[in-house]
Amino acid sequence: MKNSRKLFLIVVVCCYCCFSAIAQSNNSDLIKQGVELYNQGKYAEAIDKFNEALKADPENEYANYEIAFSLYASKKPKDAIPHLQKVIKSSNASLSVTAYSLLASIYDEDNQSQKAIETYNQAIKINPDYPQIYYNLGIAYFRNKQYAEAENSAIEAIKHNPKNASSQRLYALVTFHQNKRTNALLGFCSFLLLEPTGPRAAEAYGNIQHIMQGGVLTDNKGNTAIAFSPQQDKEIGALNLGISLVAQSGQSKKLSGASLLEYELKGIFTLAGQLSEKKTDKAFFDNFFSTYFYKLAQSNNVPAFTHTIILANSKTDTSAWATENLSQVTALNDWLKTTDRPF
Repeated sequence: MKNSRKLFLIVVVCCYCCFSAIAQSNNSDLIKQGVELYNQGKYAEAIDKFNEALKADPENEYANYEIAFSLYASKKPKDAIPHLQKVIKSSNASLSVTAYSLLASIYDEDNQSQKAIETYNQAIKINPDYPQIYYNLGIAYFRNKQYAEAENSAIEAIKHNPKNASSQRLYALVTFHQNKRTNALLGFCSFLLLEPTGPRAAEAYGNIQHIMQGGVLTDNKGNTAIAFSPQQDKEIGALNLGISLVAQSGQSKKLSGASLLEYELKGIFTLAGQLSEKKTDKAFFDNFFSTYFYKLAQSNNVPAFTHTIILANSKTDTSAWATENLSQVTALNDWLKTTDRPF
């Protein structure tokens, strides 16, 4: 009788394991089908597949994440939140961080900037090497008008991915908002090396011209958008004054167009580089921006670089110059490839 009971239990366990394996297999297939539908842009059908998977296993972290992502893509971000709140508890750090990031983006888009900032910082605690999260955090700080914090996040984003154009653009914008005009100028120049054409490039070119002309950032109502600090840093003040002096000097020489911009850029790069050279305790700006562009100013590549900047201005055709000065274009490209740019 005992042997018979033992045999019965073994059969039950074996059957349970078999059914469990089948359920997991079915779930995996449903999730896979849902992902394929999502990739085809069929979000509603994808959500149906993920819901089927969740009926069998409500806590399945992959199904919860995928349905949250599909709901977000379907413009139903608030419906995604309960699913993401399950996923952030996952023991899978990569999945948890990704869920935190999406959750924070939802909060940010819902104008809950502080909640978004807190959520991004939770993700950083789990994985401080997740590159995109620093950029997203910087955007949240930027929207919340916490420009100094946004600058720090932009710096971290650049350190994690120096070739990301968006991070360099963010750095330029948030430093401009702090009246760090040279930081912003070099940031926009750096961005244009990575993204020389398109709407964002045209905006960056306009900002460079604005900085050179002594303009300030304004909002859509024409109000000044720069957050001035009670006591401007002496170095920032010196650099801001330097921009004005270089611009005035170029105009006094009757320069215009590309010649004026080349003169201004070379002068400002030199001024910023020489100030950084004298510092014993160099910051990120000194190493990544000032030193780099000072090296450029000391090379013969400023004319080609200037025409790269002008390329962002859709009203100016630089193709003729590039054709006539192909050797200069090649030399600049070689310089960019071989010049070290430490943090």
